[in-house]
Amino acid sequence: MLDRRKFLKAMAVIISGMKSSPLMNDEASGKPISKEAMFYKNLDAQTVQCLLCPRECTLADGKRGFCRNRENQKGKLITLVYGKPAVVDIGPIEKAPLYHFAPGHFRLCLTCASCNLRCKYCHNWHLSQKSVEELSHANYSPDEIIRETKKHRLDSISFTYTEPTVYYEYIYDISLQAKKHGIKTSIVSNGYINREPLQKLLDVLDAVKIDLKGFSEEFYSEICSASLKPVLESIATVKKNRTWLEIVNLIIPTLNDDPKMIDQMCRWLKENLGIDTPIHFTRFFPNYKLTHLSPTPVSTLEKAYEIAIRNGLRYVYIGNVPGHLRNSTFCPSCGRRIIHRTHFDILEMNVTNGKCKFCNFMVAGQWT
Repeated sequence: MLDRRKFLKAMAVIISGMKSSPLMNDEASGKPISKEAMFYKNLDAQTVQCLLCPRECTLADGKRGFCRNRENQKGKLITLVYGKPAVVDIGPIEKAPLYHFAPGHFRLCLTCASCNLRCKYCHNWHLSQKSVEELSHANYSPDEIIRETKKHRLDSISFTYTEPTVYYEYIYDISLQAKKHGIKTSIVSNGYINREPLQKLLDVLDAVKIDLKGFSEEFYSEICSASLKPVLESIATVKKNRTWLEIVNLIIPTLNDDPKMIDQMCRWLKENLGIDTPIHFTRFFPNYKLTHLSPTPVSTLEKAYEIAIRNGLRYVYIGNVPGHLRNSTFCPSCGRRIIHRTHFDILEMNVTNGKCKFCNFMVAGQWT
């Protein structure tokens, strides 16, 4: 059997050695491609309003939006990061985390600069809180990304590390091409996106993981410079579309670890998503602007797990605690362990054609 760690290490070396392709140019002029943004409107000859995310930034000529990536250039909204990934690497789908989306496969991971949130604990702040000019980047067209994915025999492409919304046009075009080639795509998102662009994106995506960062407007406002309601609307939209969905809640001591808040969140998830959408409670480690806080006690995560189970949720996980029993998947019917994980590694798989090997129970997920 192929050793996953050795394979991952070898593939990471290969991908890190990928040469930056020639800068994508307009064939007629030889100038770098200027890509028009997809969701905006003109308020007058010089002013535009972006309609991509709930901020709906109004921009005068030469100004950029909150995300740093979209600029008004003489009455036309331009995306500045199209074809300019700051990171292209390879990793297991479990790292997303997506545990019920073809478990065990490897994905090409891609991201561009910046984000439309300002989370004080972001562990990728060196990418998410920078503009495109502040980061080195490669130049890859959507077609080149597809070729690299096929070249390295990867099963999917994942848009992750920062917020995919802020390079929307790039991921849409890549995902559209991927679908034609039988390559799956997924996003790791904060869910802070307007409904129309989200619905259009869901037409070409196979899976979505959304970080539900807390369950109060106060938390979102003070810690993330955003609001909760649009995120809940996005989660409901993904579920209604029947795109595979998993939820992550990073539990931060003193900020979003109140058992009552977690209970309210679990009740909302059950009422709006049903009992089969996986939720991952993950451990916080001090980072960025919250280095004064302590790591999440494992006991807090275990209490969150119990609250979710008590509310009837079937697939509940504890993350960022390597070796924890609740990082594995258990059959809701017979109670046997059907996917044995240690952190991102699968040690034993007892799901066949989406069914529990022991009792034939159909396990929620996309298994191929």
